[in-house]
Formats: sequence, C-alpha cells, structure tokens
Amino acid sequence: MGAALEKIEAVFKKVATSAPFDYKFMDEAFDTKFKAEIRLGKLATFFTIIAIFISCLGLFGLIAYIAEKKTKEIGIRKVLGASVFQMWQLLSKDFIVLIILSCAIAIPVSYYFMSKWLIQYEYRTDISWDIFLMAVLGGMLITLLTISFKAIKAAVANPIQSLRSE
Repeated sequence: MGAALEKIEAVFKKVATSAPFDYKFMDEAFDTKFKAEIRLGKLATFFTIIAIFISCLGLFGLIAYIAEKKTKEIGIRKVLGASVFQMWQLLSKDFIVLIILSCAIAIPVSYYFMSKWLIQYEYRTDISWDIFLMAVLGGMLITLLTISFKAIKAAVANPIQSLRSE
C-alpha cells in the first residue's frame, strides 16, 4: 500500500503541482461519518427508555387516581355482578382512545421528520409502515400492562370496603 501511495503521489504532483497531496481511505471516511450516527442512536435509545419509564409512572399515577375516584362505582358494579374483565375494560377504554389519538398525531409527524433526516444520505432505505405498527402495538401493550396492574387490583378489592363509607 505504501508503494502504491508513493506512485499515486508522484502522478498527482505531475498533474497538480501546487496542491498538497492529501488522501483519505473510504473505510475511514465512512467510519468517522457513522460514528456520530451510532452515538446519536445510543443516546436516543437511552433517553427513550427514560421517557417510557417516566410516562409509565405518570400513567400509573393517573390510573391510581381514576381508580380511587371510581371506587364507589367499581364497588356498585361488583355488587351487581360485573366481572374483573368488565372493570378492567371500564378503566382502560379512555386510555386506549388517547393512545389511538396520540398515534394518529405522532405517526405523520415522525414520518415527515424521519424522511427529512434520511434525505441527507446518498444510500438510504425506505421508511416501512410496519415500524409504526410495531410502535403502536408496543405503546398499547405497555399502557395496558401499566393499567392492568392497578385496574385488576381495584376490581378484585372487596366492594363492601368501598361502599361502607356511605
């Protein structure tokens, strides 16, 4: 490689006498170009995990508040024969609507910004809709798991305790 570089430098000096011979290998250029992208990906993953954790804490607090506000309603429904699934459904239906609404807003916005980001590359991939479908399903799953913990606990509770204070 050293001999080849010397020959290339000699030819270069004949063609461009005043320009300095400065060369770079393509693998090194690509490596430096994508190091920033790899670092950005790791940071995005880290902050995404933190954001999901914080949102789950907020969601858990919100469902705990709603379950506390609906304690008497849950107790009356239990006395009248409602099942645990019906109680879970009662507490989670509003959150499902909010998730669908947030996804309807977030998907077009993220598609726009991702396509603008990918334009800067010479060789790029297309944005597939299955990525968004997996994100929606993952968000639904995380939300339903967070809600289920508190909703099932409220639905299994003894209805006499919630109705006794009246």
